Amino acid sequence: MNIHEYQAKQVLKGFGAPVAEGVAITSADQAEAAARQLPGPLYVVKSQIHAGGRGKGKFKELPADAKGGVRLAFSIEDVVRNAREMLGNTLVTAQTGPAGKQVNRLYIEDGADIERELYCSLLVDRATGRVSFVVSTEGGMDIEAVAHDTPEKILTIDIHPEAGVTAANVAEINTAYGLTGDAAKDGESLFPILYKAFVEKDMAMLEVNPLIVMKDGHLRVLDAKVSFDGNALFRHEDMKALRDETEEDAKEIEASEWDLAYVALDGNIGCMVNGAGLAMATMDIIKLYGKEPANFCDVGGGASKEKVAAAFKIITADPAVQGILVNIFGGIMKCDVIAEGVVAAVKEVGLKVPLVVRLEGTNVTEGKRILNESGLAITAADDLDDAAQKIVAAVG
Repeated sequence: MNIHEYQAKQVLKGFGAPVAEGVAITSADQAEAAARQLPGPLYVVKSQIHAGGRGKGKFKELPADAKGGVRLAFSIEDVVRNAREMLGNTLVTAQTGPAGKQVNRLYIEDGADIERELYCSLLVDRATGRVSFVVSTEGGMDIEAVAHDTPEKILTIDIHPEAGVTAANVAEINTAYGLTGDAAKDGESLFPILYKAFVEKDMAMLEVNPLIVMKDGHLRVLDAKVSFDGNALFRHEDMKALRDETEEDAKEIEASEWDLAYVALDGNIGCMVNGAGLAMATMDIIKLYGKEPANFCDVGGGASKEKVAAAFKIITADPAVQGILVNIFGGIMKCDVIAEGVVAAVKEVGLKVPLVVRLEGTNVTEGKRILNESGLAITAADDLDDAAQKIVAAVG
């Protein structure tokens, strides 16, 4: 689950991290009152969407030379003007795709005198199984580009789960950043704070980009991006309350209600599988034969007939889907249950696109019988390669 920048900063502020004063608004009529709560005279007007690259983004409804989704304002009147221009319009960034996202919230923040911009993030390093700091002196930039062009400027520091952030870890981070004086002292408190927030709130990622050194020599969290481990949200009702469903795909929201792993993609072949590895293989082979997957949909290892039917209906509700591939290897998940769910869903919502089904494993004979005797236009496949070729040909 992702949250907005202003929410992430409030979470970090609760742990003691240094953040600027700011006010979130949802209407341009609130902009003046929000700005008057801040010291000024420099303000920053920030679009609040679940995507990066906001500063370099462009609004669809505004001229090409208009400012992006993060703007400096040098007066209260300037704050109001920018708010009226930004709210309700669609911001397109490198991460939103061409459709963009409508800006429904702004964060009016007190400005900062920036001396240096740094990059700092925390994530779980799968290679070591530990929470790691990823730090770079190239703050404010696309970290993927930095990793590609100048990988030597990125340092990864693993944190021992029993020891936490030690003085040695802090010293290593401070050295990597070249921090001295007040900034280094701020680091001694900030880096353990970030780690504590990450662990206690079960975050999947915490990114501060940029982490700034101000002209007065102190550190400040200038931007914050946080995502939470969805499997741990039952422990954090306060974090669940921060969810903004308007920023999420409606199909993904419905899928989460059925405990389905569903991610909308840009292709035209819908995929329903059981198991993330099988999902990846299915998407890969669709691409191999020249088409693109429209989604990642994993019904899991123990889905019911009703859950399978719900997954099928979510996939067919996507107007971009021109064909569907059901690829199930039955272990715990039984092929006859999959077949019953597919048949029930097709009978309820109809079948307007080609459907190819590949079943293998537990109760596969019974599953195939159910499909063959359903009287529906379902194409059976013998294996994954056969299934992929058949659905690509049908869609092509």
